Amino acid sequence: MSQQRKTILITGASSGLGQGMAREFAAQGKNLCLCARRLDRLEELKAELEGQHSGITVSIKTLDVNQHEDVFRIFQEFKQEFHAQKKQIDRFIINAGMGKGAALGTGYFEANKATAETNFVAALAQCEAAMDILREQKQGHLVTISSMSAFRGMPRAMTVYAATKAGLASLTEGIRADLMKTYGSNSPIKVSTIYPGYIRSEINEKVKNTPFMVDTETGCRLLAEAINKEPVKAYVPRWPWALMAFLMKRLPLKWVLKLA
Repeated sequence: MSQQRKTILITGASSGLGQGMAREFAAQGKNLCLCARRLDRLEELKAELEGQHSGITVSIKTLDVNQHEDVFRIFQEFKQEFHAQKKQIDRFIINAGMGKGAALGTGYFEANKATAETNFVAALAQCEAAMDILREQKQGHLVTISSMSAFRGMPRAMTVYAATKAGLASLTEGIRADLMKTYGSNSPIKVSTIYPGYIRSEINEKVKNTPFMVDTETGCRLLAEAINKEPVKAYVPRWPWALMAFLMKRLPLKWVLKLA
């Protein structure tokens, strides 16, 4: 089915994993709908991708995902733009997110709230806007980018971040469950939750000496490969994160913190 996905929408595409995935899918000949807050970066990325890969169309739009009405408007604008070319958006990758925050009770409520709103409430808006289109089309692929931190509660700056990624994973499974109620086990709308491990990006560029960290290019290549398989869920890179997921869900919290 992945070969039939010709047009892909990616949020948070101006940097990090979103930018890296855009490069990977462009190299596969996919048309792209890219949105993020920083238009200058999107313009640079569009010029790069269309210059390197003839025959693809890259459409860009400014979007702050916390402006929920804009999420619905921008997704519809992308849809209409490609419908005019007799194309449709085949895959939505809900990637935009942030990692600000601190231990609760230390005076950083606003930073924690911003992370909660961006990573969960804004992701809900993106999923709603994507599902509006996918239900109308009666086919396609919804992808959410969660995190390995979603499996257990995490300390300090990771506490709220991990909670939002757990919520996003649960939301995604709920969407899949709802589609199963409508279409049965062979739904024409596929839904995937992706759990990245440690992949170097702007969100973690200040973190040093992290075990199992892979560079951005490698991580994004593996993300694209996993997404193209359209799994229910995938751990990226698979080693060691599939094993880590198994352990994190079962070990006492004090041991999980040693792994994290």
